[in-house]
Amino acid sequence: MTRVAAIDCGTNSIRLLVADADPATGTLTDLDRRMTVVRLGQGVDRTGRLAPEALERTFAACREYAAVIAEHGAERIRFVATSASRDAENRDEFVAGVLAVVGVEPEVITGDQEAEFSFTGATRELAGRTDLEKPFLVVDIGGGSTEFVVGDDRVRAARSVDVGCVRMTERHLVDEGVVVDPPTEERVAAIRADVEAALDLAERTVPLREARTLVGLAGSVTSVSAIAQELPEYDSRAIHHSRVSYERVREITGRLLGSTHAERAEIPSLHPGRVDVIGAGALVLRSVMERTGAREVVVSEHDILDGIAWSIA
Repeated sequence: MTRVAAIDCGTNSIRLLVADADPATGTLTDLDRRMTVVRLGQGVDRTGRLAPEALERTFAACREYAAVIAEHGAERIRFVATSASRDAENRDEFVAGVLAVVGVEPEVITGDQEAEFSFTGATRELAGRTDLEKPFLVVDIGGGSTEFVVGDDRVRAARSVDVGCVRMTERHLVDEGVVVDPPTEERVAAIRADVEAALDLAERTVPLREARTLVGLAGSVTSVSAIAQELPEYDSRAIHHSRVSYERVREITGRLLGSTHAERAEIPSLHPGRVDVIGAGALVLRSVMERTGAREVVVSEHDILDGIAWSIA
């Protein structure tokens, strides 16, 4: 048994998992799992740089996480940074700040590495399921990018593309710093065009339509599941391994894109940090299901964070 701490810093949120890992049984026992919306990728698509206020929000979360890691006495720590920090000109500033606070240097990983971690985290506990056909298509819809991975017991093909809920929102749904609510049909069509182009790109590498089970990861997908179940609050146990039909995803996507900020903010299971970006995230999910012909998505709360934990166990 090894006590590990994994940190995943993405475009929209930063997350921590402290767990006891037992490679012999293939089990991770959570001791602490938490998420903070820091919007590190604020403006990166437009400016190419991490904003000072976004960095400070991220470092504040890192200080909190460092205290949790010390409290639990984790033996090994790995800090992985993804899309926003890959794209930023001033990522050295980010790296130096994290090293000073957490004591480890963040690894700015490639999209392919991100995809492998996501696949491991999402499918390790699905391997013995007889009700799910292989191969799996794991789709991790992040803030800045989306990862596509096809595999059965191992990864066969993977691709990361630059469409995510934050990037699409900032590119198409923001005017002078304010999210347009609700967006026009033309703005929604512009997002859809970007997503379709990204799917074309992914399909050059990943046989999306060969997969028999679609597994969806990250906040956009888990939020859609929470809404589909009409949960009175976000409940990880109810969401983990839930199944959402294509018809329900299509209905929810239409409702989110047709609503105002105030209306979305009233959804009890939706994290306040996702209110402005959930419409674009749901549209990415719907587009993936339409491209692949998936009749449902299996939703997993275990993802890149769990994959990172296994990598150091």
